[in-house]
Amino acid sequence: MTTHEAPALRATGLRKVFGDRAAVEQVDLSVPAGSLYGLVGPNGAGKTTTLAMAVGLLRPDAGHAEIFGVDVWKDTVRAKSLIGVLPDGHAMPERLTGREVLTYLGLLRGMAPEVVVERTEELLQVLELDTAEGTLVIEYSTGMRKKIGLAVALLHAPRLLVLDEPFEAIDPVSAMTIRTILRRFVEGGGSVVISSHVMALVEGICDHVGVISGGRVVAEGRLDEVRRSRSLEEAFVELVGARAGGTEGLSWLSS
Repeated sequence: MTTHEAPALRATGLRKVFGDRAAVEQVDLSVPAGSLYGLVGPNGAGKTTTLAMAVGLLRPDAGHAEIFGVDVWKDTVRAKSLIGVLPDGHAMPERLTGREVLTYLGLLRGMAPEVVVERTEELLQVLELDTAEGTLVIEYSTGMRKKIGLAVALLHAPRLLVLDEPFEAIDPVSAMTIRTILRRFVEGGGSVVISSHVMALVEGICDHVGVISGGRVVAEGRLDEVRRSRSLEEAFVELVGARAGGTEGLSWLSS
């Protein structure tokens, strides 16, 4: 199978145990090339652990992952050259400006200096970070941190973006900018995986979705196939067997 025929990301039998608890249990995922794929699940469902294993940040106890047919753990350098990653709560050099971060990480990747300069300028402008030219990353707001993280993920022109909670705790203007960039990326031939526990967000931007609960994938496919004439939130609640709270008790809150 050539890389052009393969899914953008394929995970098979991924498993990870921490202590006596299985955080991820036999996860299988297939992200079609050219899709904007949403991985949804409640907090603690295993989304972050699954993506960390799929992109080579965390070694699985079992299973394997491929990026466009390239095994993440057997050909790590090649696989990672194909992906741009925005981990949840990622760390980066904080005593540098956004421009300095992009320059440093671009050169660290071995990119040509003139290419780094050109792409850095474009990314800072498009993500509206050029107005914070003299601001250190440590002084960035949450939304600015998400955007500089996305810029780092895009800098080397990957074929697949894997973004863990890219819209969490950011303002509506920053969210709109990020959504526009992701749609343009896919329209240009790229593929995107985003994780989130916000159903409305995923429903508004993604064309494929995977639902994970208790460390297992309980549904996967095209958005319309998974929700089946319901909202994604309704389908999600049914799939994960969630119980709505707040229907009884707390009588002392009533006046």
